[in-house]
Amino acid sequence: MLSGPILAGLLLCLLLGGCEPKQERRLTFAVGGAPAEIEFWEELVGEFSRESGIEVELMRQPTDSDQRRQGLVIPLKAGQADPDVFLMDVVWLAQFSASGWLEPLSARMEESGLEEDVFFRRVIETADRHEGELVALPVYVDGGLLYYRRDLLEKYGLPGPPQTWDQLVDYSLEVQTAERKTNPDFFGFVWQGAQYEGLICNFQEVAASGGGGILVRDGEISIDTPPNRMALGFQRDLIHRHRISPPSTYTEMKEEEVREAFQRGNALFERNWPYAWSLHQSEGSPVRDKVDLAPLPYFPEGTSVSTLGGWHVGISRQSDAKEESWQLLRYVVSYKTQKKLALRLGWNPGRRDLYEDPEILAELPHFGRLRDVFDHLLPRPVLPYYTQVSSVIQRRLNAALSGQAPPQEALAAAEAQVRQIARRYQHE
Repeated sequence: MLSGPILAGLLLCLLLGGCEPKQERRLTFAVGGAPAEIEFWEELVGEFSRESGIEVELMRQPTDSDQRRQGLVIPLKAGQADPDVFLMDVVWLAQFSASGWLEPLSARMEESGLEEDVFFRRVIETADRHEGELVALPVYVDGGLLYYRRDLLEKYGLPGPPQTWDQLVDYSLEVQTAERKTNPDFFGFVWQGAQYEGLICNFQEVAASGGGGILVRDGEISIDTPPNRMALGFQRDLIHRHRISPPSTYTEMKEEEVREAFQRGNALFERNWPYAWSLHQSEGSPVRDKVDLAPLPYFPEGTSVSTLGGWHVGISRQSDAKEESWQLLRYVVSYKTQKKLALRLGWNPGRRDLYEDPEILAELPHFGRLRDVFDHLLPRPVLPYYTQVSSVIQRRLNAALSGQAPPQEALAAAEAQVRQIARRYQHE
C-alpha cells in the first residue's frame, strides 16, 4: 500500500504530466522537386540525423513551384509549428519576410562563426535580408546565360560570342541564312517568351542591360520607361522583324522548349539557366562538345545582366525546435553538403567559395565561368505582392511580343495595373 506522501506525489505528477519521459523534438524539413532531388534530401537528412542525433522528417512537396509555395503558406499562415525548416524560391522571400514567418538568423550566424562572405554578397544583400535582418541563406543560385554553338561561329569565321545585342542579331542573320539551306527549322536565337515567369526574367535582362528594368522606389513601381520600351521593342523585333526567333516564342517557348530546340541543333544562340549545360553535354546530345556559354549581351553604354533565380533555406518563426532547426540549416549550407549538391545534382551552390573547388571544376568545368555571372545577379522586384505584379506584367509583355499591343501601350497598361495593386496592398 502506498504511503500518503508517495501517493500525493504520484497524483501531482500525473496532473502536471511530468512523469512521462521527455519526448525528443522531431524536425520537419519541407522540400520538393524531381525524384533525384527528393532522393538526395532523404539521404542528407539521414546523414544529419546520424551525426547530430536529431530526428528529421522530410515533408515531400510537389515539383510545381506554385503548389510548393501554397503548401508552405497554408501552415505558416495558420501559425503551425511544422514545417520547421523549408526551401523557398527566391521570389517568395519578400512575402514570407513581410508576413513575419521567417526566423531572424543574424545573431545565430555571428554566434556560430558562419561568415556571410562565403556566399554571393549580391544574393545575400538583395534577396536574403528583410529590413536589415538576415532571414534566409542561398542553397542553389541561378542566373540567365547565353549558350552558343562554338562550332558554327568558327565555321562562319565569327569572332567568339556576341558582346552586344546588335552583334547577336548580325551573327544570327548570317548563320541562319546559311544553315537554312540544309535545315529549314534553324533559328538564330531561342529564348523564353511565353506568358509565364520566365518571360519576366528574359525581359528584365534585356531591359536592365540598357539601363532599364522593373524599378521600385519608395513603393512606386516604374515600368513604362524609355529603356524598357526600347528593350520590349527589340524583343518583339527578334520575332517579327529580324525573324531570328521562332513565331512560337510568345506561345510556347519556356525553358524546356528552348533547350530542346537548341539541343536538336536548331539554333545558334540560346538564353537559358545553367541546368541546360549538363543536358547539352549528355550522351547522345546532337550538340555535345559543340556548345559554350557566355554572359548575356548588352546594349551600347550598358552592361550584361543576369536575373537572380534559385532556392533558399529558412526557419519558421513558429518552429518549436529553433536550435535544432539552426543546426539543420547550417548542415544544408555547409561546404560538404553544397559540394554534394553540385556533384550529384549539378546544382549551382549558394556558397561562392565552392566555385574554386578543384574536384568540382574537374567534373563541371563551366562552373569557372558561372562565378563572375553570379557576382552580378539582378533580383526581380522584392515585393510581398510580387506574384500579383508578375501576373500582370507577364500578360502585358506577351501581348506586345505577339503584336496585339505596341510596347509603349503594353508597358503603360502594366504600370497602371501594378500601381493599383501596390496601393491596395499598402492600404490593407
